[in-house]
Amino acid sequence: MAPMPSTARERARAELTEEIKAAARKQLAEGGAASISLRAVARDLGMVSSAVYRYFASRDELLTALVVDAYEAVAAAAEAAAGDKRGGVRARWLRVAKAIREWAKANPHDYALVYGSPVPGYQAPAETIPPALRVSMVALDLVREGYESEEIIEHGEWPAARPVRLDLADLRRAVAPGVPDEILSRALLVWTQLFGTISFELFGHFNNVIHDGDAFFEDQMRRTTKLLVAGTL
Repeated sequence: MAPMPSTARERARAELTEEIKAAARKQLAEGGAASISLRAVARDLGMVSSAVYRYFASRDELLTALVVDAYEAVAAAAEAAAGDKRGGVRARWLRVAKAIREWAKANPHDYALVYGSPVPGYQAPAETIPPALRVSMVALDLVREGYESEEIIEHGEWPAARPVRLDLADLRRAVAPGVPDEILSRALLVWTQLFGTISFELFGHFNNVIHDGDAFFEDQMRRTTKLLVAGTL
């Protein structure tokens, strides 16, 4: 967490930084990420554009700030849900899934910014990686805990191609020590199913097909969580 500004000048700068980001989020909601413009932000705030450039040197720098904020927000929601220890790994995973969906529904444009289509011409810098990893680490920590407590069951040999095994070995060394390939593969399948289900809902792909989104999401997450824990649907 960034330290609180200590001087009046620092506080004023922090406040205006948040105002600039709020104006950019309004543009994001109205026209998507590609519509964000520092000149338009300055106009909305009644500032000269040169003043905004003292806070963000470019549109991409402002976009990066929004991306980081979005990742930090969804991660905080997931971490809070995972912190509720009731019911073991299965119950905690379901709470994490629901918390991410609730955040996405409350912040659809932020969700689209980080989990939707890439912004044309924007290349996310390295500083977006740690906040992006935070939410994934919630899932991986739960998987590791579940395996160590034997709540998540391994199903023996798993005939994966060598390139897949190499990738999973890298993942295990980096963030999931001791977790077998077969469980890591199931975890990735369930994790991507979560975001796929949310994306289909938010981007309208379930329109005229699924009429009760809450019930459908609950059913899908219970099925995939069973796959994660027990290895079967």
